[in-house]
Amino acid sequence: MTGTGGGAPAGAVHVLGVRHHGPGSARSVLEALEELDPDVVLVEGAPELAPLVPFVADPGLVPPVAGLVYAVDEPGRASFYPMAEFSPEWVALRWAVARGRRVELADLPAAHLLATRAAEDAEAGVPVLRDPVGDLARAAGYDDPERWWEDAVEHRSGTAVARFDALREAMAAVRAAGPGDDLETRRREAAMRRSVRAALRAGAARVAFVCGAYHAPAVHPDARVPVKEDTALLAGLPKVKVTATWAPWTAGRLAVASGYGAGVTAPGWYQHLFVEGARAGATPEDVTASWLVRVGRALRDEQLDAPPASIVEATRLAQTLAVVRGRPSVGLTEVTDAAQTVLCGGSTVPLELVHRTLVVGEAMGAVPESVPMVPLAADLARRQRALRMAPSASVTVLQLDLRKEQHRERSLLLHRLLLLDVPWGRPAAVTARTTGTFREAWQLEWVPELSVRLVEAGLRGTTVPAATEGVVRERAAAAADLSALADLVEQCLLCDLPDALTVVLAALERQTAQQHDPLTLLRTVEPLARTCRYGDVRAADTAGVARVLRTVVTRVAVGLRAACTALDDDAGALVREAVESAHRGVRLLDEPALDGPWRRGLTDLARDERVHAAVSGRVHRLLLDDGTLEVVTVAERMSRRLSVGAPAPAGAAWLDGFLEGDALLLVHDPTLLSLVDEWVAGVDDATFEDLLPLLRRAFARFSDAERREVGHRLRAPGVLRAQVTRLDVDRALPAVHATARLLGLEPVA
Repeated sequence: MTGTGGGAPAGAVHVLGVRHHGPGSARSVLEALEELDPDVVLVEGAPELAPLVPFVADPGLVPPVAGLVYAVDEPGRASFYPMAEFSPEWVALRWAVARGRRVELADLPAAHLLATRAAEDAEAGVPVLRDPVGDLARAAGYDDPERWWEDAVEHRSGTAVARFDALREAMAAVRAAGPGDDLETRRREAAMRRSVRAALRAGAARVAFVCGAYHAPAVHPDARVPVKEDTALLAGLPKVKVTATWAPWTAGRLAVASGYGAGVTAPGWYQHLFVEGARAGATPEDVTASWLVRVGRALRDEQLDAPPASIVEATRLAQTLAVVRGRPSVGLTEVTDAAQTVLCGGSTVPLELVHRTLVVGEAMGAVPESVPMVPLAADLARRQRALRMAPSASVTVLQLDLRKEQHRERSLLLHRLLLLDVPWGRPAAVTARTTGTFREAWQLEWVPELSVRLVEAGLRGTTVPAATEGVVRERAAAAADLSALADLVEQCLLCDLPDALTVVLAALERQTAQQHDPLTLLRTVEPLARTCRYGDVRAADTAGVARVLRTVVTRVAVGLRAACTALDDDAGALVREAVESAHRGVRLLDEPALDGPWRRGLTDLARDERVHAAVSGRVHRLLLDDGTLEVVTVAERMSRRLSVGAPAPAGAAWLDGFLEGDALLLVHDPTLLSLVDEWVAGVDDATFEDLLPLLRRAFARFSDAERREVGHRLRAPGVLRAQVTRLDVDRALPAVHATARLLGLEPVA
């Protein structure tokens, strides 16, 4: 196979069209390279990754990994080029580096690709979606493209070069019958052909090009595409400045289910095929048996029976199924069916338990320190090693005790990463039995996208603390209201950023003095109170926060009454929520300097009948629960709110606010229960239909047992009221005498 279609010096060009991440394709590529012994190896991929190729010989670079290319000025614009141990591209790179052959990446440069995608080139239009592998599979009588690939490539023997030539011819027929290529595909293939011509002009006698099977017919010299046509396609493309590095990848992100366009259905199975099949003297029977041994071990880890005899029987059944189905060797379908039948009693549920760990896999790659990376990523890697927090692709729960220094440092790191929008860990429920505030639980999972987040965060600083402080300063300067600044104060203490806290407190004090909106001030109370309450767990200085909080609560208490009048229903719901939030914050600290003004403000609010009904009802319940108001006072005001002369919707809103919480109030206070019952019974039919959704919502908050108890009390209200208001002295006297004797008192006359 000679010629370039563009006048370049003649040379042998062999295009090895592969299935991305196919273990059979990887073995065939290795076989073809050994057979051809090319001078130059071209691999589909962004040319910007070329400086990273020598690192594939570093034992510290462990796949799965991905070449990451990102725009320097806008790191969010990035492309990943994933590779697993069973990826043909990875095999080709390692082969070339190990033998000292010249190796190049051939594709449209990422500098152009990222720029054209960002600009949404109008000429490109919407890319045409196609499934060429599916077309070949259907033509061969298969309903599953994955199964066709296993039979035609992964499990078929023969000369490697001949197999690739036949595949290229079949793909050429598919392309000829297809709808045509979109502009981006044509540009990419033009760039690939340009790389082939450049290699031949450099004097290469034999060139091996490893690329996706779809591109093989277009980039082979037999396509005879004129040079000027490719030049026109690539002329004048926009460009951005980019840089590249290696990033850890995960088996889960190689799967189709993750949304990866070139993904495979079973990365764990393909890893097993490639590794076990490469062992000296290994046979297909050995590969099947070793896989089922792993399935049995995983089932036993889930406390399910999987005896050795059953594994032997499952192996035999898998081999028999392959013969019956006319397949050249055992595939994933056969081993899964055999395991389900023999090991799982025909049920799919046990296999679903081990699907993620085995079929998909939980492997995560590693990148050595020698690989160039942004300073922030390098600093994070150092901190992870120092704190013994190795990233993992599997979900793990980390329990922290903040009384221990190392655990505090781990908490700081995770909180700082959250602030940097790098959510390696997310807060989880604490499972340990404790009533203290010194425990934290985190759910950790490292996903490849976090590498891009680190690059973006690296624009704010070169270390994790510096970048976090930079983010806080930016947000403080851009904060539009007090609630955002209050949240920042809390985050500063969680992240131990004293310098940034000073900046945020200064901004908070300025905005507090200028803020006249009581609703905004109300929303600020709870986060500031949490900061004061829990800051001491981390030995943080909260004196400045407490000073601001006292000012905010005082101003809120003074302006609360005016802010809660003349409200519509939507505004009333917002104010009610803000009042509840502020009340939780004040109660959290239990300080007289805060509690006094706040209670006075709520008491004044409760007296004013111009206050929106939902807010008034909630305030009365809060004051009643705190002991500030007596039941008699609340009953009188409820009676007025639920009287015949008051609008029924306003009464329902007042009742909705008052009833939020537990139902013990109604269960143990017959006066309030009677008032509610009489009001509901007295509402006319037309109004009741309109009020029913609101009433249902109010009572739906109670548990089933509480609702049953309320219903029981309502069925005999007279008896209940008599028991509460009248004491039967004669019946109580024997109990009084017995108690007096136990206490050593004189008998009661």
